[in-house]
Amino acid sequence: MTEHPKVLLLADLDPQRNPHMLQRRRAFERLGCRVTDVDLGRAPGLLRRVTGGGLEAQVEKAVTRDAPDLVLLMGGLELDPDFLRRFRDGATAAVWVNWLPFDLASVDQAIPHAAACDQCFVIGSDVAAHVGAALGREVGVLPLAADPSVYRPHHSRDQYRANVVFAGRATPRREALLAEVLEFGLALRGPGWRQTSLRDYCRGEALDTEEFVRAYGGASVAINIHERAPGASAAEASCNQRLFEIAAIGVPQVVDRRGDLPDHYTPGAECFVFDDAADLKSAVETVLLDPPAAQVVAEAARRTTLSRHTYMHRVRDLLQRVGMAPVPAAGNGSRGEVAADALTSGSRSEPA
Repeated sequence: MTEHPKVLLLADLDPQRNPHMLQRRRAFERLGCRVTDVDLGRAPGLLRRVTGGGLEAQVEKAVTRDAPDLVLLMGGLELDPDFLRRFRDGATAAVWVNWLPFDLASVDQAIPHAAACDQCFVIGSDVAAHVGAALGREVGVLPLAADPSVYRPHHSRDQYRANVVFAGRATPRREALLAEVLEFGLALRGPGWRQTSLRDYCRGEALDTEEFVRAYGGASVAINIHERAPGASAAEASCNQRLFEIAAIGVPQVVDRRGDLPDHYTPGAECFVFDDAADLKSAVETVLLDPPAAQVVAEAARRTTLSRHTYMHRVRDLLQRVGMAPVPAAGNGSRGEVAADALTSGSRSEPA
C-alpha cells in the first residue's frame, strides 16, 4: 500500500446540508491521505446529463483519473447499487468501503448500497446486527464523532445564555419529555418547535453549526434526546452525533440511555443518563443544584472526546481496518485538530 493512501470520497459535500462530511474529509487530509471527491449532492445540469456527465459518469471519470486506493461512500444513496457493483468488480483494484451514517430509523434504504461494497461500517452495534443480517456478512462498527476545532467551549453570555438547552428537530417524544423541565428555564432551537405546545420556549428554528455551538455553549445543562425508529423500544444502541459534539463543547450533558453509550462515555462520570421523564427532571435538577460538580463531569467528557472520539480517531481506525495505515502529516494529530480553524462555521448541522 502507498505511504499516503489515495482516497476518493463519494458523498454529499454541501457545506449547508452536511458539514460533517467536510469534517471527515479534513480528517483524512490531516492524516496524510491524498483526497479527491465526487460531490453526490450536486445534481448534474441538463447539458451534463444529456452528454453523459451524470453522477455515475463522474464517478467513473474520477476513479480512472485518480486511481484511488480507497473509494469511500458515505451512504451513496444517490448512486445506483447495480452500477456500484458492476463498476467495483470490473474497473478498479481499489477497496470500496461504505460508511453508513444512519441509525435504525433510516438505514434500510442504504443496505443495497452497502451490499455493493467490499466492506461496510455503521455507527452502532444495533445497526451492525441489522445490516449484517441483511447482508449475510460481518459489518464493522465505526461510531460518529466530533471535530473539536468546530465543537469547542464557547461560554455564550448573550441571547444564547440559558439554563437548559435542547437543539434538534421537534418530535412528539421529545416534546413530551421536555415538557417536564420547563420550570428550570428551557430554551429550544430547531425546526418544528413553533408548531408544538412548547412554541413559547423556541428561540429559533435554524440549526446552523455556529448557532448550535453558541446555544449549547451558553447552557448550564445540555439535553440530548435521540430519535427512535418507528415502533422501536428503548433497546436501541447507536449514539447520535450530538453525544460527541456536546461533549466536545464541554457542557454537562443529560442524554437518554442507549446501549452503546457506556462504550463511549461513563454514565455518572462523563454524562448524566435518563430513562424517562422523571429521570430527566431529576438529572437536570442535579446538574443545576451543583454546577461545580457537573462541570467536572463535563470536563471529563471533553477530555475523553479529545483522546478517543474525534474524526481523526475514526478515520485512522477505518484506514487501519482496511489495511492502509495512515501517515500523519507533520504537526498533525488531535492537538492539531483542536487548533485548526473551524471549517464549517455558519453551515447547517446534520439533523438529529
